[in-house]
This record gives sequence, C-alpha cells and structure tokens, in this order.
Amino acid sequence: MRLPRRIRIPAAIGVLAWIAVATVRASAEPIRIVAAESVYGDIARQIGGERVSVESILASPQQDPHAFEAAVATARAVADARFIIYNGAGYDPWMARLLSPERSPSRVVIEVASLAGKPAGDNPHLWYDVDAMSALASSLEAKLGDIDAGGASVYRQRAAAFEASMQSLRSRIAAMRARYAGRKVTATEPVFRYMADALGLAVRNPRFQLAVMNGTEPGPRTIAAFEDDLRNRVVAALIYNTQTGEAMAERMRALAERAGVPVVRVSETEPGGMSYQQWMAAQLDALERALGGP
Repeated sequence: MRLPRRIRIPAAIGVLAWIAVATVRASAEPIRIVAAESVYGDIARQIGGERVSVESILASPQQDPHAFEAAVATARAVADARFIIYNGAGYDPWMARLLSPERSPSRVVIEVASLAGKPAGDNPHLWYDVDAMSALASSLEAKLGDIDAGGASVYRQRAAAFEASMQSLRSRIAAMRARYAGRKVTATEPVFRYMADALGLAVRNPRFQLAVMNGTEPGPRTIAAFEDDLRNRVVAALIYNTQTGEAMAERMRALAERAGVPVVRVSETEPGGMSYQQWMAAQLDALERALGGP
C-alpha cells in the first residue's frame, strides 16, 4: 500500500537531517596537537585516535635532543596548534620560550613534568616513569573531552585501553624486580634511571652520569671509579644512551665491551614504528638478556 504523501515527506526530511549531521561530523577538523617529543605524540594518538592530528618535533633517535634549536617552522607549528604537550623540567626549554610571548587563552598546554611533580633540576627523562605516562594519558582524556564533548566516550574508551596495556607493563616490571632487585649496573647517563629504580637495580656512578648529561667533564676519581667497575666486572650491565655524542660515554662503552660487560642500549626518543609500550618492552627485553634472564 502506498503511504500518504504527508507521512513520506517528514520521513525523508528526517533522513536528510541525519545525513547532514553525519556529514558535518565527518568533515569536522581534528584537534591539532603539537608534541615536543614523539613519545608524547604517540600517547596523544593512542588517546585521541582519528579525532586528533598530531605533529611531533623531536622524532628521530639519531638526533641529540639536548642540541635541538627551534626553527621558524617549529615556531609556526606551535603557534597554530590547539593543544601542546611538552616535557618540561628543563629538557625542552625552547618549547617554553615559544609558548611564553602570546599564549592563546583557548590553547591547552600539558607540561608532563608538572603532572609528575618534577621541577627543573630533576631527572627530565619522564617517559621511563610509567606512572607519569599514565598521568599524561588521564590528562589527555580529560582535556580532549573538554574541547570535544562529542568524543568524550571515545577518549574514555581509548584511555582505558591504554591503561590496560600499562598494567601489563607494570606486571613485567614487577616480575623483573622480584628477580633482579639489588643487581648492580652502571650507566653513561641517567636516562633510564626512573625505570632502573622501578626495577630495584643498584645504579652506580651517579656523578659520572650527571656530568655527561650536563656536558661537563667528570672528575678524575669519578672516571677511575667507573672504569674500575667495568674492568673488574663489578656491574652486571652498562646502560648506554645511544643519542649522546659525548666522547667519555663512548670511551666507557668501548671499555665495557672489552671487559665483557653487556651493553644495554637505550634512547631518549621513541623509535619510529613502535608504540610507547612496545618501546619499553623492547628495552626491558634487552636488559633482561644482559642480566642473564630469558
């Protein structure tokens, strides 16, 4: 039976209205996020999905982050972004400078060091602190939901998935701590220190590490103590930052290899093609092999 015309027309209008709303939603611009470090850009993508567009500034593991200088293109990207994520704690001072002159009142800024309660002068390598990364994901969920209320449920679901994967990472850390707590290691820089502490490792030669990180020359006694630890195999592994160009760090890596001390290579920048969780797991794998595990 043919429907009366007065019924069919409103139905058609309802369909057209639904299509119009769907079209508007589909064509909506994603939230533009600029992350100073690629690890934070990755986590922003994990929480935001297709509702965000992310650009990471420091994205190459071959680059020394401490030698980075912001170019005009970087300043332009920051100026155009709706949402900024940066490390803080003195790690990326160029970002703080780019933000300071005319900060837009509508722009959202997350300083990860502030979330983690780390002031300038603390160890700035916060991605090795899993609690700090969980705090970042939670903050992203809340702040993206404030900007885009229609996507709040999406952000909530993706943040829950992220935290589930972080629980798996925490379980791995706990299992390694039970097995290796107290094991002596050393490092060329304190890049891995938050993770080493979570694992219960006894990290030696902190003065040497701070000197190399700050670009200063370690004292003769500090150098001699480091070399003795390697030559005498006092330590089970040397944790080596692959992104340093310091000659002293290279010297210690070479000495460790000659002495038969396993070298665990870590980085400050998340490698391309890996998620944060995969990056952490790969480095834990390398450390466990060095410590004599499976």
